[in-house]
Amino acid sequence: MTLSDLLNISNQMPLLSIRMQKLKRKVIHLLVHDEKTIVELCKETEFSIPTVTKVISELKEMGIVMEKGKLDTMGGRPPAVYAINPDCAYLMGVDVKRDSVMLAVQNFKNEMVKPAKQVPYQLEDTIESLKELCGIINRFIEESGTEREKILSACVVFTGRINSEEGYNNTFFHFGDRPLTHLIEEEIHIKTFIENDSRAMLYGEYCSGNVGVRKNVIYLNVSWGFGISIICNGELYYGHSGYSGEFGHSPILDNELICDCGKKGCIQTEISGETLVRLFKHRLLEGRTSVLAKRKRIDSITMHDIIEAAVREEDMLAIEAIGQVGEKLGRYLSLLINVFNPDLVIIGGNLAAARPYFELAVRSAVCKYSLNLLLQDMELRSATLGNEAAVVGACHIIQRRLFGGR
Repeated sequence: MTLSDLLNISNQMPLLSIRMQKLKRKVIHLLVHDEKTIVELCKETEFSIPTVTKVISELKEMGIVMEKGKLDTMGGRPPAVYAINPDCAYLMGVDVKRDSVMLAVQNFKNEMVKPAKQVPYQLEDTIESLKELCGIINRFIEESGTEREKILSACVVFTGRINSEEGYNNTFFHFGDRPLTHLIEEEIHIKTFIENDSRAMLYGEYCSGNVGVRKNVIYLNVSWGFGISIICNGELYYGHSGYSGEFGHSPILDNELICDCGKKGCIQTEISGETLVRLFKHRLLEGRTSVLAKRKRIDSITMHDIIEAAVREEDMLAIEAIGQVGEKLGRYLSLLINVFNPDLVIIGGNLAAARPYFELAVRSAVCKYSLNLLLQDMELRSATLGNEAAVVGACHIIQRRLFGGR
């Protein structure tokens, strides 16, 4: 039996076999997060010592579990301590951005096997673009030197409305009735999940220990577009149909701007990287000056150019434009704070790189528009994982889907 076999539980199997398969998965899940003795595993699984001992022995033979040594005791026979073998299998995270793909492979202890790699890619809603994406994944696996058979699963992260349970992306690559996960699996020959980018980024921060003991968290993904994700009572919040977090597509503004969802006046039309670029270019056309205008045509200036000009060159126009977007974000964020009363709000996505200018503007507006009582024990800060947040979160989501929640 292999690790992959543990994931395939059939109703045709004998009831005892199903029970033992589930116990093995539970033991693996527990040992991923901490080293334990057989007695500790018995307490957490509520199985007997002989049963858990048998399971540990089988998992050791499979190369999934290993003995780490003996526990120091005051007397008697010291018990053995067991841990997961980090290289028994690998997990792959793939973050599909609009202009690139970030890829990474982690071991079972969520350590990067090799540094994450970013590859240029143009996301388009075509079969050809999907084929190109799968080709990038296959080349990455070959170049990384990782045995494909040892990659237990891949989680591919997209922007947009993702039904992660059924494997459909309703924004990109929705071709016919077949789930996108099946289309990707046929090309890369690895079990595949898909997930929303904001949700993966939040889960990456959460599982990496950057959230602490907080259980109610809002994550703001301000990149080319704008989305949010939520952890409620320590669990990722998906909503009834799995599409929670589309706060940016709330059409509450009277600005006549058409959002990429097709509606007018969405919050995203004033809070996004696209907004930043539009605002910055408009100021240049009005006659304002910037270091970027001296070396680039106005129509070729990108969101990343503006952020870099602010952070590295202290360009006043870039700082002003970033601050204006941040102020709007803080104002609309106050709606979420007043409704959800979170204990932590994390600013992530591309614009988080413009810290401190962006975060300062958001913080000032939040203090101005939110109820003070709700701010007394709430923390607002920028994300810590940077561009790797989504691929890190994707690998944690694989473990959650296969072996149980955090």
